[in-house]
Amino acid sequence: MGIPGRPHRAYRYVGPAGPLSLVRPGSGGRGIRSAADVEAWVAALPARELAEPFTFVVDTAGVLRLAPRRSEHVVCAGGAPVLAAGEMGFSRAASGAWVVGEVSNQSTGYCPDVVSWAAVADALDAAGTGHPGGYTHEVVFRRCPGCREVGIVREDDFVCVFCDRPLPSRWNVDGDPPPAAIPAGPGAV
Repeated sequence: MGIPGRPHRAYRYVGPAGPLSLVRPGSGGRGIRSAADVEAWVAALPARELAEPFTFVVDTAGVLRLAPRRSEHVVCAGGAPVLAAGEMGFSRAASGAWVVGEVSNQSTGYCPDVVSWAAVADALDAAGTGHPGGYTHEVVFRRCPGCREVGIVREDDFVCVFCDRPLPSRWNVDGDPPPAAIPAGPGAV
């Protein structure tokens, strides 16, 4: 669970131009603000789509946005910066409510750090939707200071797969100074 009042970092899109060119006005993912929104979202989907996780982002207002799995994160976000991005799967709890059963920060367009979980937890808590309490699959992204390529760190091996140089231990994908922190929690602006 996120810590109310703790700022979340905003992540800008760092992926290729192709997906960014798909962003159109009104093309963002479906905003989820309540358990009823989750129920409506799931009810409108074909059963086969429930077998796979969905694309999600948490926008800078702290709202969870969902789109079909093969959607681009940057389109789901309407081209804007996000507090988190990845994939999320739902399942039914014993109570009958929809809950998040699996969730990752797998987004090669935004490459969010694993600490982005706090923004996801805050968005799910605000929507009254149960969750596992952390990413069920964490992806560690780093930019190589030598060749500038972005890669995924696997098995804690902080070595660039492109040029074999050491990778930093701290998240560094966005080479510009970090955007201003976004306040967290309900009522944040």
